[in-house]
Amino acid sequence: MSIVPSVPDRSRADHLAALRAELAHARAARGAVLPFGLGIVDDRLADHGLDGGGLHEVAAASATLNDDAAATLFAAGIAARFAAQPNFSVFWALTRFDLYAPGLEQVGLCPDKVFYAQAQKDSAVLAMAEDALRDGSLACVIAEVRHADQTATRRLQLAASDGQTPILLYRRHRTRERCPLGGLSSAMTRWRIGSVPSARLPHAGVGRARWSVELVRQRNGNPFSIELDACDDKGRLALPAAAADRAAPAAGAVNQAA
Repeated sequence: MSIVPSVPDRSRADHLAALRAELAHARAARGAVLPFGLGIVDDRLADHGLDGGGLHEVAAASATLNDDAAATLFAAGIAARFAAQPNFSVFWALTRFDLYAPGLEQVGLCPDKVFYAQAQKDSAVLAMAEDALRDGSLACVIAEVRHADQTATRRLQLAASDGQTPILLYRRHRTRERCPLGGLSSAMTRWRIGSVPSARLPHAGVGRARWSVELVRQRNGNPFSIELDACDDKGRLALPAAAADRAAPAAGAVNQAA
């Protein structure tokens, strides 16, 4: 009896090689670090931006709806800028679907850029986020949870590093005025976002929202707090006009992200 050696399926191997090359190109196009485009922020960040293969946490400054909306839009604006390249999408996992699509679109995150996934428990949301990160083909992952211990955040950080995909872990539904960022975490950065009064307009109308942006913790860097104008329709934050006028002569800083 003669045994005929198997012939490898070249077409399948070529297809897999092409997929790997496409994925590598996508990761390179996304970039390793996403700067805010504001010197007053980027210069204070250890990586001069957000690590594109890391975990970043976001929480509202208080339990009010205004602060919750500000934190949500802050995360959405970052995701929109990560997804600015063509053919990139955002994966958003959550347990309670209460997002307002027109609001997300106002900060640059259009409906055709987002895949939503809803689960009943935080553990399922974290599992979906981890799988999405390891896939490596997404622009960004957002996961909304009430609780995530240090083990869970460590798993997310490892998955983000493996897939070279950023994740924004939004710790929502805070109660009793206890900040969700008080516990241990493996996150690269931890942000607390709140609403503050906008500047008065010289005429009747609604001006651009303004946020208190506080970096509670970062690896290899110091915390800081600053007031910024809310995201525009491309997810870009900006210095309030008066602050920008003061900063420009001193450092030649750009007022808004490119």
